[in-house]
Amino acid sequence: MGRMRTTLLTAIAPAVWGTTYVVTTELLPPGHPLFASLVRALPAGVLAIVLTRALPTGAWWWKSAVLGVLNIGAFFPLLFIAASHLPGGLAATLGAAQPLVVAILVVAILRERFSAWRLTWGIVGIAGVALVVLRSTATLDGAGVAAGLLGAVSMGFGVTLSKKWGRPAGVPAMGVAGWQLAAGGLFLLPVTLLFEGMPASIDGSALAGYLWLGLVGGLLTYTLWFSGIARLPVASAAVLGLLSPLVAAGLGAWLLGESLGAVQLVGFALSLAAIAAGQVVPGGKPPTSTNTDARQPAMAAAQGKRAS
Repeated sequence: MGRMRTTLLTAIAPAVWGTTYVVTTELLPPGHPLFASLVRALPAGVLAIVLTRALPTGAWWWKSAVLGVLNIGAFFPLLFIAASHLPGGLAATLGAAQPLVVAILVVAILRERFSAWRLTWGIVGIAGVALVVLRSTATLDGAGVAAGLLGAVSMGFGVTLSKKWGRPAGVPAMGVAGWQLAAGGLFLLPVTLLFEGMPASIDGSALAGYLWLGLVGGLLTYTLWFSGIARLPVASAAVLGLLSPLVAAGLGAWLLGESLGAVQLVGFALSLAAIAAGQVVPGGKPPTSTNTDARQPAMAAAQGKRAS
C-alpha cells in the first residue's frame, strides 16, 4: 500500500505538468516562453527555501546547480524550443523518449542490470503517445527535433542523478526541490533577459497562469516528484512522465474541442499499459536501491555516536 500511495502521489507531478500546454496557450502572453520558464522556477525556488529554511551545504551547492540545470534550467527552454519548431504532438512524442533514456542511464550510472522489460515498455509508451498526439500533417524540423531529444536526455540525466545522489539528511523534499528550482531559475535569468525580456503587459489571466505554473506546476509538483524519485525505482518514476502528454491531449479535447478518435484511444490504452508495466519490477525482486531516505535516521545516529 505504501508503494502504491507513493506512486500515485508522484504521478500527480507529470499529470499537472500536462496542464502547461493549455495554460500557456490560453492564459499567457504569446512569444515569451523563457519568461514563463523563469517565473515558474525562480520564485517557487526562493519560496521553498524560505519555507524550509534550508540551504545547501558542502557538495550540495554544486549538485543542486547541476540538477537544477538538467531538470529545469536547460529542460524548460528545450521543451519550449521543441514546441515552437514542431507540431505539439511531435514535440510530446520526442519528450516521451525520457523513459528509454533512463532505462539506459540506470545501467551506466546506477549500475543496475539491463532490463529488456523496461526498454520494451518504454518503446510501447512512445508508440502510445505518438498515436494520441501525432497528426498526419506533422512535419520535421531539425532544430525542433534536436531540442526535443536533448530535452529528454537532460531530464533523463536529471532524474537518474537525483536518484543516485538522494538528498542530505534532515532536508525535506521541498528543500531539495527549492534548491533546484532556484538554481534553474538563476540559470534562466540572464538567458531570458538577453534573448527575450518581459511581456509588455501581464493581465489577470496571465497572472493566474503564472501563479499556477509556479506554485502548483513548480513548487508542489517538484516536491512530490523528488520525494517520489527517492522512494521509487527510478525507471518506474520516469515512465510516469508519459502522463504529461496524455493529460495535455485530454484537456485539449475537453477544453479546446480537439477530437479524439479510435486511434487516439488505442494510444491512451498503450501508454497507460506502459505506465502500469513500468511499476512492475522485472523478475519480482526489489531493485538495488540508492534511496537515502530510509538510511538517513540511522546514518545521523551513527554520526552522532562517532562524534561523541
